[in-house]
Amino acid sequence: MVRDDDRRHWNLPPLSWDDNLDRITERIGQLAQAQRRMHALLDAVLAVSRELELPSVLRRIVSTAMELVDARYGALGVLNPDGTALEEFIPLGLGPQERQDLGGSNLPHGKGLLGHLIRHPEPLLVRDLNRHPDSVGFPQGHPPMRGLLGVAISVRGRIYGNLYLCDRRDGKPFDDHDEAVVTALAGAAGIAIENARLFEQTRSSAERFQRLLLPTLPDLTPFTAAAVYRPATAPGHHLGGDWYDALMLPDGSCAAIIGDVLGHDLAAAAAMAQIRNMLRALLYDRRTPPSLVLQRLDLTLHAITEAPVTTACLARIEHIDEAWRLHWSTAGHMPPLVMNSDGHTRYLEGEPGVPLGVDEHLPRPDHSDALAAGDTVLLFTDGLVEHPGRPLEQCLDTLAATARMHHRLPLDQWCRTLADHHPSDGHDDLALLALRIPRTGPGS
Repeated sequence: MVRDDDRRHWNLPPLSWDDNLDRITERIGQLAQAQRRMHALLDAVLAVSRELELPSVLRRIVSTAMELVDARYGALGVLNPDGTALEEFIPLGLGPQERQDLGGSNLPHGKGLLGHLIRHPEPLLVRDLNRHPDSVGFPQGHPPMRGLLGVAISVRGRIYGNLYLCDRRDGKPFDDHDEAVVTALAGAAGIAIENARLFEQTRSSAERFQRLLLPTLPDLTPFTAAAVYRPATAPGHHLGGDWYDALMLPDGSCAAIIGDVLGHDLAAAAAMAQIRNMLRALLYDRRTPPSLVLQRLDLTLHAITEAPVTTACLARIEHIDEAWRLHWSTAGHMPPLVMNSDGHTRYLEGEPGVPLGVDEHLPRPDHSDALAAGDTVLLFTDGLVEHPGRPLEQCLDTLAATARMHHRLPLDQWCRTLADHHPSDGHDDLALLALRIPRTGPGS
């Protein structure tokens, strides 16, 4: 039923009892169309608001505006800091042939009709571009366009850019309803752009904070070492609990640790720093088995902190009787990967212990494995290999294959390559730490 409030809202004239059935049907259709437009606008606002990456936000604004008014072409021009010209132009709707025809042309900088909207940031509705006095400067190969609808997008009261739409697909000119709905979308677009900017600032600050908590690897001669940390790409996961550390012990062996504190917030990052510092102090007991170090860490955490559940892998590399040996223990963590100088890889499977923060009295097993000169030991967190759509074994195999494929790279490049081509879905932060046994010395 069409209420009087609805008619006033949509500027429809009042109905009289003398109106014939066709006229009533027409007005009901107008009201239904207006309601569909409103629903489409609300859906468009939600679609734009869901994006958080600024490049995605800008493209979403254009594509959504095109859908709202069924435009054939759309573009968004981002203004330079002075607001006098375009420094970025994002066009959509061009087909492969049209792009090829424009291949040698520069993107517009805000002259001609586009400059008109920069100088006069009010909604611009042009029914025939060929007749507008500012319609100049189209490059060779530019597709013919007739109608244009342009609106400014402002962020915090400052013009950020302009949204341009050309040619409705039904061949009709843009009308006042099109202008109203695109202007409304432009208002939501300004908020979405501001949110994307804040998201980027937050992510950047969180990543800097996280990296400040992670150590710079010390001189571990005779070993070569490299490490990589990457924050999560999922929204809201910019802070994480992944960490690594490595240090030379007084007896000449090298200790390496990697861990993952449960959570993606400031508390997880703070707990990570606290646990790492405690572990450094506990590691200075000579020849202490890794399992005992983890147990002492667990007891300490239970006694003086409320740290969340944490997984960890602790390894110590030492040379005994002119041979290299790896001693290691895990607290619910991924097993180490060992790669020899020829690129052959193997995971050091062994019974895992329970994570830290679960039960400090449960023992954790120790494991030992022989290493050869030139071997590389890789410790990593689950963010490198976990993918909800793939079995963990498959992702571990992919990591090992990537390691073998690039085994000739210098160690730092090798680590970055593993991080760049990780088989995970990126929802979690990741860390990896690699130690390479020298090719000369004990056991060479």
